[in-house]
Amino acid sequence: MQLSTIPTFQNEALLVKALTHRSALNENTSSAEESNERLEFLGDAVLELITTKFLFEKFTTKPEGILTAYRSALVKTTTLAHTATKLGLGQALFMSKGEEATGGRTNEGLLADTMEAVIGALFLDQGIEVVTEFLMKELFTEIDDILENKLYKDPKSHLQEVVQALGFETPDYQVTTEKGPDHDKEFTVQVFVNGKSVAIGTGSSKQRAQQDAAQKALKKYPGAV
Repeated sequence: MQLSTIPTFQNEALLVKALTHRSALNENTSSAEESNERLEFLGDAVLELITTKFLFEKFTTKPEGILTAYRSALVKTTTLAHTATKLGLGQALFMSKGEEATGGRTNEGLLADTMEAVIGALFLDQGIEVVTEFLMKELFTEIDDILENKLYKDPKSHLQEVVQALGFETPDYQVTTEKGPDHDKEFTVQVFVNGKSVAIGTGSSKQRAQQDAAQKALKKYPGAV
């Protein structure tokens, strides 16, 4: 198997493993003997290194704090999930029928994890230079949009600045649902501004769900982004 937008793998089994969600092992829907979690672990580290080098070389006068914010925006769940969707990884994933039925192919956290696993697999298969070329083409092009829309700002801090400038109190975040087993939780959070619910966010942790809610809430305030 091969995805047209991803470099051709010399060892195709690595790509299959990168696209194997742990739920697939229960139903033998993948030829891989293990899930993509170890590749995800490796890919996360490789991604951080290459992204750091890219930003260090591109923004030669920016201080450490700004570069860290840029990096966080490039490798955060929503950015990686967007790239994974663009690459068609969601549809290529091996997963159980149950996982698919609950929206697994469009789940942002799952897509971001898969993106990292593919990066880890490509690193093992062809090395850091090929991974760098891949990321330059498919992920790092997002930096212009990140800068233009100030997506490098921490959404919660940014939202707090915006609403306080309007004379409102600090936003209030409330967990509305929590589902899934301990190793695969999904949280839903509502953010309230001035006593009114303005957005709902989801994530694999309360913090991620809060950040997602804050990012969505910012779109409700003209000039905030």
